[in-house]
Amino acid sequence: MRTEPIYQTRKITDLKDLMVQSAKLFGDRNAFYIKDKNDEYYGKTYTELKSDIDAFGTALISLGLKDKKIAILSQNSAQWCTSYLTITGGVGVVVPLDKELPFNEVENLISRAGVSAIVFSSKYRSDMLKLSQNSGVEYYIDIDQTEEVADGFLSYSCLIEKGKELMKKGNRSYVDAKIDPDAMCALIFTSGTTDLAKGVMLSSKNLASNVRAVVSMLYIDENDSVLSILPLHHTYECTAGFLVMMYSGCCMSFNEGLKHIVKNLQETKPTILMLVPLILENMHKKIAKQASKTRMGKVKFNTAIEISNFLYNFLKIDIRKKLFKQVLNTFGGRVRLVISGAAAVNPDVSNDLCAMGIRIVQGYGLTEFSPIVAVNNDRGFRHDSAGKPLAGVDVQLENIGEDGIGEFVISGDCVMMGYFENPSATRNVLKNGRLYTGDLGYIDDEGYLYITGRKKNVIVTKNGKNIFPEEVEAYLSKSRFVKESLVWGRFDEETGETEVNAQILPDVDEIKAKLNLNIVSTDEIHKVIHGEIKEINKLMPLYKRIKDFTIREEEFVKTTTKKIKRYVENVG
Repeated sequence: MRTEPIYQTRKITDLKDLMVQSAKLFGDRNAFYIKDKNDEYYGKTYTELKSDIDAFGTALISLGLKDKKIAILSQNSAQWCTSYLTITGGVGVVVPLDKELPFNEVENLISRAGVSAIVFSSKYRSDMLKLSQNSGVEYYIDIDQTEEVADGFLSYSCLIEKGKELMKKGNRSYVDAKIDPDAMCALIFTSGTTDLAKGVMLSSKNLASNVRAVVSMLYIDENDSVLSILPLHHTYECTAGFLVMMYSGCCMSFNEGLKHIVKNLQETKPTILMLVPLILENMHKKIAKQASKTRMGKVKFNTAIEISNFLYNFLKIDIRKKLFKQVLNTFGGRVRLVISGAAAVNPDVSNDLCAMGIRIVQGYGLTEFSPIVAVNNDRGFRHDSAGKPLAGVDVQLENIGEDGIGEFVISGDCVMMGYFENPSATRNVLKNGRLYTGDLGYIDDEGYLYITGRKKNVIVTKNGKNIFPEEVEAYLSKSRFVKESLVWGRFDEETGETEVNAQILPDVDEIKAKLNLNIVSTDEIHKVIHGEIKEINKLMPLYKRIKDFTIREEEFVKTTTKKIKRYVENVG
């Protein structure tokens, strides 16, 4: 099925073209709003950004890095974005690395990719010194280094100055560089929740197509601003939270860390946010907890949500901003759109936040598709759906079971080139230009996508029934006593049946509050969780019910978009 675009978009052939056009269209507007070392903000315009890109690119080519792979290892920053746009705009192939990876994994990925240079922030300087003693990397470029020093590392700002000098002398090697839209411009190593990292090869055409497709379904313009919270190395944040914003003339600011979110929101007052369900659900929990400190407060809060929903949905009267002014001010007071991705958001959370005046639209994507496949758009949405396919994206269901659930198979200009140096893995998912996602679900009569789980995670019972762990986990997440859960199938040799098991990280503070105790024992925690599971089981058919569970004390190992790495837990 295909969806028609809602908005007209300007044509771009590649990421260089994107920035050339944006600099012309939005020259004097701020591309970035940056906090300096004195905790003061200043703007960097599109014209200034384009000047830095051209100079940095000229300097990189002068080092012999044309058509080479260049990695970025840094927290979100204007320099990260500038480096990405520079590399993809005429130098070579960008390799964005996860800054949370341990050193040995960074070393491994750099080796696997054949990286020739790495742009990094000084936080990783000691790791880079270690790496420089035993790797094929030719150049190390420190974002925070302001002058050239004797250790052989290059200064990012000095390279920009060098590039400007070369351009003054007539060097047009970067400015005139031709882009092949079908050639690889980005190599993204997926963190993977079910498998080891694969290198996804994306072209300029892939990324440019995805940017245009997103903007054709959601209204975004130069009056919008965004606070970048999720890690930019992840394609979801990179495409939708960065490239889409650069295409649209928005202003980007950068979060200083999860504990600074509220402060940064109030300082920068963004209109758009890109978030993952875990952050949204934590925000919702805090808001609800604050409102429910007294019994009367809880009643008032729930009543306000009901009234707001009724007036807005049925009478088209919008009093959300007045009713929930305090909540909206926590978000900076201007947020009009939150795009949620990477996993399904609890529909109750989405519904409540929408009732408070914060519009949540969730989507669906995967790195192999550059990455956005579908989104709840400006013509309609469902709180429990991943939305409709983007314009120009064809989504089909294959191998549909009796329950109407099949595998999503996607085609369009955003389909990756393949996995880097892994033809067998590529053949498994790419067939005749169509991407077999491994994601299961169904499409309703109106064209909305519903994701039920991953093909690899499905628990199959002796009777051939399919159980999606994600569905059972969604039930568990609704309990205030459950922080996180992981559901899997355990084969019972005596009965020959596969039974549903769960690992649960309890919310000990909530359990203490329920029992009115300062300290709780393992037995008391177990008893409360057992009671919750008993109630949750009543909501599910017999074959889906949780038969056994274990309590864990530590958080699950997660990807940077807060999805549990199932293969690390070694279950099922």
